[in-house]
Amino acid sequence: MINKKPTASKPKVSRKINKGPKYKICVSGAASTGHCPKEAFIWADAIGREIANRGCILLTGATTGIPYFAAKGAKAAGGEVIGFSPAASRAAHVKTYRLPTDYHDLIFYTTSDYATRDLLLMRFSDGIVTICGRTGTLNEFTVGFDDETPMAVMEGSGGTADLIREILEKVHQGSGNLFYESDPVKVVDELIRRIDEKEEKSGGKNISL
Repeated sequence: MINKKPTASKPKVSRKINKGPKYKICVSGAASTGHCPKEAFIWADAIGREIANRGCILLTGATTGIPYFAAKGAKAAGGEVIGFSPAASRAAHVKTYRLPTDYHDLIFYTTSDYATRDLLLMRFSDGIVTICGRTGTLNEFTVGFDDETPMAVMEGSGGTADLIREILEKVHQGSGNLFYESDPVKVVDELIRRIDEKEEKSGGKNISL
């Protein structure tokens, strides 16, 4: 279920507009949020707003919890939000999976259940922000990590996000194209910088929607 919005004050967001390509940035995080601290919701909302303020597109798993709060923040700032549903249709999305449709401009019904939906979502993302999370978020993280997608992990948001540093150290997997940050403005700043850098090296080849 979607947790109630916390009452703590939100971090500041910038008003800078990204004058380059309209990058697609995914917020990956827990749909069930009983274990997430209140900061996770505040950061999710702020990240959504910041993505919108930069003229980028927010991608989500069209679900509840952390991605939902990010979508809500992005729409409040006038941004574009695209969701990737595990369902085959809107009816199944709402009635079978019991997932929301509000705060999204477009939802792709992938017909692929959760694991494959996660893969598609990650492959369409130019950058990824991990906030809180459970095993589904960990699945999304490993796809993005192996693809060397620019990734931000918001440590202090609970769940998966607070375990990633330890996991990578124990499996001797290196650091990937990954950084840790808890300031939403700095997260989006650094993601855009890393995406720009990756695009230059690859000749601007990415997956378009």
